[in-house]
Amino acid sequence: MVVVLNKVEICGINTSELKVLNEEEKTALLLRIKKGDESARTVFVNGNLKLVLSVVQRFSNRGEDPDDLFQIGCIGLIKAIDNFDLSQEVKFSTYAVPMIIGEIRRYLRDNNPIRVSRSLRDTAYKALGAKERLTARLSREPTIEEIAAEMGMKREEIVIALDAIVDPVSLFDSVYNDDSDTIYLMDQVRDIHENESNWVEEISLRQAISRLSDREKRILALRFYSGKTQTEVASEIGISQAQVSRLEKNALTEIKKHL
Repeated sequence: MVVVLNKVEICGINTSELKVLNEEEKTALLLRIKKGDESARTVFVNGNLKLVLSVVQRFSNRGEDPDDLFQIGCIGLIKAIDNFDLSQEVKFSTYAVPMIIGEIRRYLRDNNPIRVSRSLRDTAYKALGAKERLTARLSREPTIEEIAAEMGMKREEIVIALDAIVDPVSLFDSVYNDDSDTIYLMDQVRDIHENESNWVEEISLRQAISRLSDREKRILALRFYSGKTQTEVASEIGISQAQVSRLEKNALTEIKKHL
């Protein structure tokens, strides 16, 4: 994918030059497509490539080739065209976006380095297919129970299969972001098994904390035990967020000095 100013060229197509169809044009073209008009199909696909691009951009942080994802997204677009029911009072884009996302996710799962058994993968893909059918039929996202009923399987089997193909996450993924600090997934992971170094470190930490002022201890307790933001702590203590930030930083520096 090549980006120049406000122009995006992907798979050799300059998307800034593509026409975006309005709803009336889409309906007219879909009617012609249903009658087998291939020229209308080509116009309709080209008129929705920006929709594909908008979906592809959601997966820009996966490290995959954007051109590959764009081509896979176009397959999802074509499937959406083939399966779209004009009798349903749903906009085409509302129906197509989940189809395009589903196609891209299938591609990413197939290229996932973590191997999942064929039976689980097959069940998961069938569940995703059932989900797409139900979404089209119900005009909303179905529940796990509805997917299980559609497939004639137990809810637990569907959940296990879908969980097995979920993309792995990075320990450096952000799980919370405040203006002043960020909490990463790795911050939430701990070893539940005690060992000698654990309790030695705990003793050292307690001694270091005992050297802090009462206000600093309270700030750390509210921040790291109660999980409050600096803004919430400032409101509770009655000082500014900037003061909380400064006191917290000084307290942590003091603790590190004595560890």
